[in-house]
Amino acid sequence: MKKTDVLVIGAGPSGTIAAAMIKNAGLETMIVEKLKFPRFVIGESLLPRCMESLEEAGLLDAVKAKGFQEKFGAKFVMNNGDICDFNFSENFTEGYTWTWQVPRAEFDKTLADACEAKGIPIHYETEVIDIQIRDDESSLTTVRYLDGSEEQIDAKFIVDGSGYGRVIPRMFNLEKPSSLPARQTVFSHFVDKNRDQVAQEPNRITIYVYNETTWVWCIPFSNGITSLGFVGYPSFFEEIEGDLDQKLDYLVRSHPELNERFGDCEKAFEAREIKAWSATCEKFYGKGFVLTGNVTEFLDPVFSSGVTLASVSAQNAAKLVIRKLKGESVDWEKEYMEVCMKGVEVFRTFVTTWYDGHLHAIFFSKNQNEDMRRQISSVLAGYVWDDENPFVRSHYKHVHTLAKFVKETQGEIVYTPIEQAVKS
Repeated sequence: MKKTDVLVIGAGPSGTIAAAMIKNAGLETMIVEKLKFPRFVIGESLLPRCMESLEEAGLLDAVKAKGFQEKFGAKFVMNNGDICDFNFSENFTEGYTWTWQVPRAEFDKTLADACEAKGIPIHYETEVIDIQIRDDESSLTTVRYLDGSEEQIDAKFIVDGSGYGRVIPRMFNLEKPSSLPARQTVFSHFVDKNRDQVAQEPNRITIYVYNETTWVWCIPFSNGITSLGFVGYPSFFEEIEGDLDQKLDYLVRSHPELNERFGDCEKAFEAREIKAWSATCEKFYGKGFVLTGNVTEFLDPVFSSGVTLASVSAQNAAKLVIRKLKGESVDWEKEYMEVCMKGVEVFRTFVTTWYDGHLHAIFFSKNQNEDMRRQISSVLAGYVWDDENPFVRSHYKHVHTLAKFVKETQGEIVYTPIEQAVKS
């Protein structure tokens, strides 16, 4: 039997940030991870708010040393060529004005290696198969190793950062349906040989509006690879003939700007798909455990909120776990659940109004108010807990009121059929 103060499930950004902070406080910490690293995962465009979590965990320097592509903003391109470009140096909220775009396999391995350098043992290819919580909130977790052998881990507290694995929510029946409709992505990494000729901005994510409900991410990495993915309703992809590679090739060819850049580029791997990713839980905490990251709630990839919510939830959870194990009283509902949901709800408003066209109207409107641009930019940078920002404090009201005003004064958005779209 192994013993530790805190058992962390999952070695992704959420798990490693939480583990590093708890270890830095002098508590023994152990991570179990079901997969072998490095392993592929999406969520490749970070937000500046992540930097504060990485810094407090003592992991920032390890990431800086990797030379990942720096990211200074986000550009949105309408399918008629109109552009809306946000620069994080102009944010309303003070904080980091840059971050990175990262191949997640390398990024996550970097964080995990940095945790091991701190003396945190990570047991890869180790599956949690049972958790028993005692009356005193300590726990006995049974894990199964790759060779089929099993062992128990005695811990004073558990942090579940298992992401899409959702270990405790599934084991303790905490899952509940998401309020967001099911969507799908078809994506790959492209050898971006034409980047210098057709794109001068590798230092930002570009989001292309393909049609009213379909969009494209374009995320350049420092290694010459660019991640490209189309996101829409499953019915949209079903109408395109062929296998996943044929679907992706067709979509690239159908978009003039993307075709010019990627039409003759090789894929680093065959096209892949992910469906129905939105998920949530009844509670983000319970007797003897706390949930962090995507295991709590995952919304949608459109604003790259996943790693930010994972990082900040881990940062907050770790502080509370440290306090609890030092004998302090913790109000998990007020100090954790409500704080997590505050950020989630801001992003939820932006996600839903992106898909219903409200944000399209705002982003591509004429004569934009610079103060409002700065406030929106701060949300896009992940600073979704700043109550001084009206688009945080009253996010639903401000987005809907502004969109209504734009539509009344400038008219409804007119989408150009993508086959007829012109380059910006």
